[in-house]
Amino acid sequence: MPAEWSPQAWLWIGFPHLADEWQGFLAAAQAEIAAFARSVAESGQPARLVCRDEASAGLARELAGDAVDIRIHHYGDIWLRDTGPLVVTGPGGALRAQLFDFNGWGGKYVMEGDTEIGGALSEEAGLASVRADWVLEGGAIDVDGTGLGVTTEQCLLNPNRNPHLSRSDIEARLHRDLGIERLLWLGDGLLNDHTDGHVDNLARFVAPGTLALPVAAGHDDPNAAIYANARARAEAFGVTVVPIPSPGLVERVDAEGQLKVQPASHMNFAITSHAVIVPTYGTASDQPAVEAIAACFPGRRTIGLRADAVLAGGGSFHCASQQMPLPVG
Repeated sequence: MPAEWSPQAWLWIGFPHLADEWQGFLAAAQAEIAAFARSVAESGQPARLVCRDEASAGLARELAGDAVDIRIHHYGDIWLRDTGPLVVTGPGGALRAQLFDFNGWGGKYVMEGDTEIGGALSEEAGLASVRADWVLEGGAIDVDGTGLGVTTEQCLLNPNRNPHLSRSDIEARLHRDLGIERLLWLGDGLLNDHTDGHVDNLARFVAPGTLALPVAAGHDDPNAAIYANARARAEAFGVTVVPIPSPGLVERVDAEGQLKVQPASHMNFAITSHAVIVPTYGTASDQPAVEAIAACFPGRRTIGLRADAVLAGGGSFHCASQQMPLPVG
């Protein structure tokens, strides 16, 4: 599996369409996703904004502009990082789509079309595909392109995914299906992350053997202990750690009227061929985080975009996108 900073042909991005899933944030989420797609396209890389039907496609065209390529597919929600294909390289640099079983993040959010969209996008790209015999979401792993991967125990060892698989079984399958030869196991993901701790909200490779991790914003940062544990594990494993500011405590009133801590993270950035798009939340950490991430990618333009409404749906820009790598060689 290539590193995300490898050259890309295009980026698939999911467009929000289910009002019931967005709790009053649908219009704002659509605007934020459209801004994301427009930024990718304006950077010089094609962006394919995936829409559910002609009605949402029309709105997407209006919001995103003519530079964005609109595609219509049947899917549940926008999280293509988890439901889309993971494109890997084979002998001679040929590409193929690796598909996995998907069970709605452990049976919590099962929506029509989410088990089919990976195959549909693979077919659209003209890729041969292989489906593995176990559950995996793309946001649960990250790779540096050298055979090194990172994940969390909270997600990959969760019995709501693959209760019949042991840690060593999962490691063997990651090697077989994605070419991951060495695996850094972190502990828990962010508090209240409904994906059961996807690593792309916590830790991201920014270069071979180099892992970006958040630093707690203060004593009230709800993820301070999680960040500290992740850093200790990463350093003990032997990777270089780059600190990125955390948004700290971000809260929102939920559908039941309760004030709830949100899994806000600048780590859910999307890397494209020419740009890095960083989610921001109107916190003091916004500009320092964008600058810290920009320092990791000196050859790319790093852009901070507001993602409060996308976060209300459960994720951010990385969660809502999936890259199509260019062939190697």
